[in-house]
Amino acid sequence: MTPEAVIATLKSLVEPDKVRVDVESLNTWGKDWTKHFEPAPLAIVFPKTVEQVQAIVRFANEQKLALVPSGGRTGLSAAAVAANGEIVVSFDYMNQISDFNAFDRTVVCQPGVVTAQLQSFAEEQGLYYPVDFASAGSSQIGGNIGTNAGGIKVIRYGMTRNWVAGLKVVTGTGELLELNKDLIKNATGYDLRQLFIGAEGTLGFVVEATMRLERAPKNLTAMVLGTPDFDSIMPVLHAFQDRLDLTAFEFFSDKAMAKIMGRGDVPAPFETDCPFYALLEFEAISEDIANQALATFEHCVEQGWVLDGVMSQSEQQLQNLWKLREFISETISHWTPYKNDISVTVGKVPAFLHDIDAIVGEHYPDFEIVWFGHIGDGNLHLNILKPENLSKDEFFDKCATVNKWVFEIVEKYNGSISAEHGVGMTKRDYLTYSRSPAEIAVMKSIKAVFDPNGIMNPGKIFA
Repeated sequence: MTPEAVIATLKSLVEPDKVRVDVESLNTWGKDWTKHFEPAPLAIVFPKTVEQVQAIVRFANEQKLALVPSGGRTGLSAAAVAANGEIVVSFDYMNQISDFNAFDRTVVCQPGVVTAQLQSFAEEQGLYYPVDFASAGSSQIGGNIGTNAGGIKVIRYGMTRNWVAGLKVVTGTGELLELNKDLIKNATGYDLRQLFIGAEGTLGFVVEATMRLERAPKNLTAMVLGTPDFDSIMPVLHAFQDRLDLTAFEFFSDKAMAKIMGRGDVPAPFETDCPFYALLEFEAISEDIANQALATFEHCVEQGWVLDGVMSQSEQQLQNLWKLREFISETISHWTPYKNDISVTVGKVPAFLHDIDAIVGEHYPDFEIVWFGHIGDGNLHLNILKPENLSKDEFFDKCATVNKWVFEIVEKYNGSISAEHGVGMTKRDYLTYSRSPAEIAVMKSIKAVFDPNGIMNPGKIFA
């Protein structure tokens, strides 16, 4: 079938103006936030109904045409990149929220619902959707489910999969499956819903999700603490966890702080310069809890774990403290960073970070490393900034060597090469550092069941 015939057929399956082939659209919807691959899709198609998604998939299955799902395109693993003439299926027009159930605290979302849109809806109901991250204003629920997105509240609320009550998915043959039917308890065999969460669109496309909501937290309060070294952060975490129910525990390095201060639009939390910083959050629902937090801070200072700190006294100060952490990715993007999203169990974090720091520092002393992450759940974000004297291609070539070293350390600590951004194409060739050959073989077998012709986001997770 010629490309022209494919495009004509796509237009017949959806509204004619919902198929785009202009260069700007192909470039925009053909990629995510990664910069490693050039987008080269055949077309972008924008279905508005489940039936249209099914029709697109059935046509693609018959013609052996590859499909790539597109949400908010905020991913960092190239899972939403169409680099080989694929048809991109964008869910931008499937963005409605419906069927709110106050008794069950659930709401039905189409895949194109933006994360912040769901958060705002929950707030209007006096409830809370706790999965949160810097890209909440543009990421979409379908993409969040596809990568099992985590973010800044995992220590308290868990990953996206904890909030998916039910799914409707279109498999690689165009079949519509309704999974779990929103039940809390369901002991009737395999939970296929969980297979599709984190599958990056390789098994099928999420076309509807029933999401759980939570009671709204009260009087959220943040503290930013400066520590003399990284090793001090872990006893600080343990001290506060012993006394408070934390909703977040983040960390970032002095280099990250310097980049944020260089923006000029975020106030410094305090005057003391520190090598590392921890940001923690909790519900100060009583004066006793606030006093407990201050007493714990004083204890940490006495132990030499903390050099300085501040606790938010208003909503504005709470937001300003969070900006110190949430603005990091956007701020350092100017330096074309090599980014790695890795994890180990929490207790192994200090040794893990030291090992990576040492090996990168030894072999590439001119590379500037910016560390930050969700240390309360063992998730670290390694960012190596591109030196000005290197081209992007030269820099990424050097980082390919770094990748191997970093993932060997991940394997040594039984960690994950991707904590919350998926595998996509950027981590595909390194999957064996986290998954055994037997596991990979089983995953490929599962894909073959749901996608026998291999049309659903091919080349992602594994070749």
